[in-house]
Amino acid sequence: MPSLKDLRNRITSVKATQKITKAMQMVAAAKLRRAQNAAESARPYAEKMSQVLGNLAGNLVGGVGAPRLLSGTGEDRTHLLVVCTADRGLCGAFNSSIARLARDHANRLLAEGKTVKIITVGKKGYDILRRQFRQQIIENMDLRGNKPVDYDFASEIAEKILTRFDAGEFDVATLFYSEFRSVISQIPTAQQLIPAELPEGGESTTGAPADSAMEFEPSEEAILATLLPRNLTVQVFRALLENAASEQGSRMSAMDSATRNAGEMIKKQTLIYNRTRQAMITKELIEIISGAEAL
Repeated sequence: MPSLKDLRNRITSVKATQKITKAMQMVAAAKLRRAQNAAESARPYAEKMSQVLGNLAGNLVGGVGAPRLLSGTGEDRTHLLVVCTADRGLCGAFNSSIARLARDHANRLLAEGKTVKIITVGKKGYDILRRQFRQQIIENMDLRGNKPVDYDFASEIAEKILTRFDAGEFDVATLFYSEFRSVISQIPTAQQLIPAELPEGGESTTGAPADSAMEFEPSEEAILATLLPRNLTVQVFRALLENAASEQGSRMSAMDSATRNAGEMIKKQTLIYNRTRQAMITKELIEIISGAEAL
């Protein structure tokens, strides 16, 4: 049985841990509001961009003259997986759920005889995936510490993807991230970037039918050649913003659970401490009484 000193040290240690987890929960809650606002603000822009591109692509008869970012290479042999996670842990299953989705997708492709290449964005995704896919990981990009996610960083990632695509290093690119729904709900998501998966032209977001007779100046091919690379950057930027909100929401939930668990542990250890102390006092009283009666 541990001594009273050991129990006191244990209770003190758990209390210190509880203070840390409570502070991390409050910091995550403060960061979550900004990250959530940024993610929700980026969604309409990304969705409208996809809709515009879908309307443009729908006017290309048979896909004749479509840019390679839209039509692809015509093959399906080499796949690039861009896995976006976080640089830090202590955020529940946020990192592991994204990595699990990417791992399952990679295993399925390898079982079909396809070639898989992986770019990881975030240290945690790299640490998880390198255990099984060390040979497939071709690049790892860190999130630059605690700096907020910005469009320039998304442009850097998109530029690396486009450079490798132009060099013929892959045929299909898929982006993995976590879509933020609420503090307790983050959905691991896989989104195909190349060839671009765009909604078919039809109903607009306002409910009005799309104008199929609309004329574009310059041609649809020229507009797509400009917008498709920008759309790639926008989708990557949106994924990073969704990840930032999901990370803080998951960390807030994880630290709240850790704080409550620490409180329960403190109660149990305090009860054991009080019982042990009472037992020792009772034992000492019995020894004193027995000694007095012996005299």
